[in-house]
Amino acid sequence: MSTTRRALLALPLAAPFIRPARSAERAITFLGYSGVFQTSYQTAVIDPFMKAYPDIKVSYYGLPNSAQMLGTLRAQQAAPQIDVGLFDSTFSKTGTDEGLIQPLSRDAMPVLADLDPHAFTPGVGGPAVTYDSLTLLYAPSAVQPAPDTWRVLWDKKYRGRIAIPGMPDLTGAGLVFVATHMQGGDYQVPVQSGFKSVAEMAPNVLNWDPKPDPYTFVIDGTADLGVGWNARGQIYTRQNPGRIAAVLPQEGSFLIINTINLIKNSPQPDAAREFVAYALSPAAQQAFADLMFYAPTNTKAALSPETLAHIPVATPEGRSRLFPLDWMQVAAMRDKLNQEWRRLILSRG
Repeated sequence: MSTTRRALLALPLAAPFIRPARSAERAITFLGYSGVFQTSYQTAVIDPFMKAYPDIKVSYYGLPNSAQMLGTLRAQQAAPQIDVGLFDSTFSKTGTDEGLIQPLSRDAMPVLADLDPHAFTPGVGGPAVTYDSLTLLYAPSAVQPAPDTWRVLWDKKYRGRIAIPGMPDLTGAGLVFVATHMQGGDYQVPVQSGFKSVAEMAPNVLNWDPKPDPYTFVIDGTADLGVGWNARGQIYTRQNPGRIAAVLPQEGSFLIINTINLIKNSPQPDAAREFVAYALSPAAQQAFADLMFYAPTNTKAALSPETLAHIPVATPEGRSRLFPLDWMQVAAMRDKLNQEWRRLILSRG
């Protein structure tokens, strides 16, 4: 046996990201969120893409959050094995700054011209691929009438019956921004009014670290109210009718942006670009919205009335309730926000 052959056989069979050789086939690795997001994205986007492009094989590598995804890209920087990554815009900014992401300008491919104005942020290499919004979760059997205001979280009759993931989870930060907005403040300046307001509500919170998540706490009756994200709230509402519901309160909310990113020096850059173009197409955006209730970023994606009913921020009335949030500014404030959360909130909850 030759030395080369022995060396190949010596490689561990389970080595991560090692792709099998396939003749006349290009293989790319897609990095995205694990769990229900992975299942839905595989069904709505990846499987149809592979049917349309039979010469490109897409392998989904799932991780729980954007921070872990960024860590994976950093670990592979010298020899990238990921081709495309889908994660939060603030981490796309960091990855762009660190040279991990290949920036895409609006004129880089035809489909990008169809994206809405919020899809491109200066310094962020990847365009927006989905929008989501902070939402109020509630148990219909326990909270009557159905709430339409964030202020229900401050109602003392729900003391010990609320589940909210606290900071450093973005859900906790989002609640501070909402509370700041409700007080007439601006998150871009010190958010003391928001922190003080959440601190007053803290005794009502059963758990600032609900595991596995606040949706489950509401579904199983451990909590009556919670704070989460609309897409997942709507998914769980569909799966558990009558046990959980999600609502966009009258005081409004904000958009959180997921971006799709070309990884710099990836093994298959051309195939990766073809996948990104497909993922941003009206067909892919519509299919994922129908299945997972994320708002599309392509202005040509036509959503059915049934789907729109689950994505309030995709409607004119829902968009009118959004207040602006500069996530790049938030990223710069992250350490300070975490310190204030520990000082003002955890000491009260």
